[in-house]
Amino acid sequence: MNDDAQILIARLLTHHTLRRDDKLVKRVLSDELFRAEIDARLLACGLKLLDNVYADHVTLALTRAIEPKIFGARDVWQNNNFGLARDGVALLVVLWAQIILPKRERQETHQHALDDQNDMFDKDKPLPRAEDTSIGISYKALLSDFGDKLGKKTRMDMNLGTLAKLGFIERRGDFLVEGPLLDLMMDTDVLKERIINGALADVFKRPAAAPAEPAADAADADDGAAPDTTDAPAPTDTPH
Repeated sequence: MNDDAQILIARLLTHHTLRRDDKLVKRVLSDELFRAEIDARLLACGLKLLDNVYADHVTLALTRAIEPKIFGARDVWQNNNFGLARDGVALLVVLWAQIILPKRERQETHQHALDDQNDMFDKDKPLPRAEDTSIGISYKALLSDFGDKLGKKTRMDMNLGTLAKLGFIERRGDFLVEGPLLDLMMDTDVLKERIINGALADVFKRPAAAPAEPAADAADADDGAAPDTTDAPAPTDTPH
């Protein structure tokens, strides 16, 4: 292992996340040989480098093959080593859907957070950074919309504190904004349709997928209540 590979892995293990504009991170994302060396060394330890172009950071995660050998069947999600209970995981999914999905839409249309409209020539520019497109959500709005479903204020505040310590979110006054891990730990391709058109359809003002029952029964069931996210999926990647 050369010194740079050793240093990068040691820094990731120590700091958990590194910015994409870090010198060695930029190298591992652009140098195929260096990336292959890093991947091989991590795989030997049951780890992988986790990154996506929409996030400003990278991190390490356990490989899928090693996860069942690490986590036991307790009162936490089996692929989650943060110790989050079901309401904590559900809150994490809500925050991801409320913060990350709108941010990604702005990134894909090359629209910055403070832009009023898209520039038709911006498509040729580099993908905007997360910090330039991520807005966050109001704590008061989150409590109003989901407090009853997620354990009310005391429980939700406790889970928010845990998520902030873990690096999923940051609290800035009344606003909850994206932390280094929030856009790294969820598989958008797998969960986006399920979340937008299912559990959080009411939030995004989109009709949920039609149930098997007759249309009249479906209409009777829609009482305008907040979506139930207590059975929301756990993070799809588990960091070291």
